[in-house]
Amino acid sequence: MYYNDHQPPHFYAEYNGEEVLILIGSGDVYQGQVSRRALRLIQEWEELHRADLMEDWELARQRQPLNPIAPLT
Repeated sequence: MYYNDHQPPHFYAEYNGEEVLILIGSGDVYQGQVSRRALRLIQEWEELHRADLMEDWELARQRQPLNPIAPLT
């Protein structure tokens, strides 16, 4: 997630050298691609942390420090 990034709310995920932008709220791919397996894991993580991601999105828009979000374990 980048400060003052463009709409719609999204985050960046990278796996094995590939980058994908994922929409917060749906888990849909906005741009880029990763393997199906990686995408399923990213989407599972997004669903588990949707509220945290939206909170960080709002903080980023206000140029405030972001809260850490736990990785998928």
